[in-house]
Amino acid sequence: MHIGVIAPPWTPVPPPLYGGIELVVDELSRGFQAAGHEVTLFTTGDSTCPVPRRWVLPEAEGMRIGMAVPELRHVIAAYDALQGCDIIHDHTLAGPLLAAARAGAAGRVGRPGCGVPADGPAPVVTTVHGPLNDDLVDIYQALGDAVSIICISEAQRQPAPQIPVARVIHHGIDASLFPEGDGAGDGDGPFCLFLGRMAPDKGAHRAIDVARRAGHRLLLAAKMREPWEVRYFTETVEPMLGPDAVYLGEVPHSRKLELLANATALLFPIRWNEPFGLVMLEAMACGTPVLAFSEGAAPEVVRDGVTGFLCADETAMVRALRDVGQIERKACRAAVEGYFSTGRMVADHLELFDRLLASS
Repeated sequence: MHIGVIAPPWTPVPPPLYGGIELVVDELSRGFQAAGHEVTLFTTGDSTCPVPRRWVLPEAEGMRIGMAVPELRHVIAAYDALQGCDIIHDHTLAGPLLAAARAGAAGRVGRPGCGVPADGPAPVVTTVHGPLNDDLVDIYQALGDAVSIICISEAQRQPAPQIPVARVIHHGIDASLFPEGDGAGDGDGPFCLFLGRMAPDKGAHRAIDVARRAGHRLLLAAKMREPWEVRYFTETVEPMLGPDAVYLGEVPHSRKLELLANATALLFPIRWNEPFGLVMLEAMACGTPVLAFSEGAAPEVVRDGVTGFLCADETAMVRALRDVGQIERKACRAAVEGYFSTGRMVADHLELFDRLLASS
């Protein structure tokens, strides 16, 4: 089949720095092509994903992230460019609304679960990457039957049972692209790692507290671009830094791999309903155990006592960090080579696409 993939316009595919959605889009696009399918990726002109690409925006619009005009321009051009595809997999927010509006304007009503009637355009499938809060629930309800919806975890789906979901498909990554480390640390000795966004819900301040109480050095590598991220860092995190808690900034991919492979553990002290948390897979691919609170999708990703520990609170995480040597690093990597692989993720998507095309 010919699969059209639409990436968001905010970061190149694959991303040079932070960009979980773009990492997934890259894995899927290359995976669909490797499985023998024709793929056209609509992205930005500075993307390097090795599949046929189309774009209207020559560079990613990171400085205008979330603004309506660049995204609308991007998705309008995307749906025009991908008209010849058999199915479209859209990772944007505005794109599925455009697809639904176009179907309605043409006087067509989509069939439940397949996206379009038999005489209509290609079926459209969208992956929800954010939390299904009130804002997103209203948006996805507006799609009706015009677009099929993929959720990335049961935790993401749970707060909005009224949203029809075609399938829950967990993320996967290619473990061969990640170095298998021994957790020996760097030139200054062992360390544990916090990697993500500089935001209160991600819990950098909690990671510092846990590591310090457990007697471990902590390195923090985090995206900090938005005003609220800078404010959280300045007011809460920065006063806690010291020789045993060092902020490295937002690191490039090669440095990220080095940190993940050499870390004793990844600290993932979220306090919100995280839809997934791709960094957990990245750590496990390097053989690094994940210490997480039992919130969001963490219980669907971390096998307690095998690939890390699921903790009730900071005190439990302190104990877990002291006991993290009990975790076999090979078991962490094996989980990504197995269920959490790109191959499984790609196969799940192709199975859904086949079903939707057959029903249409």
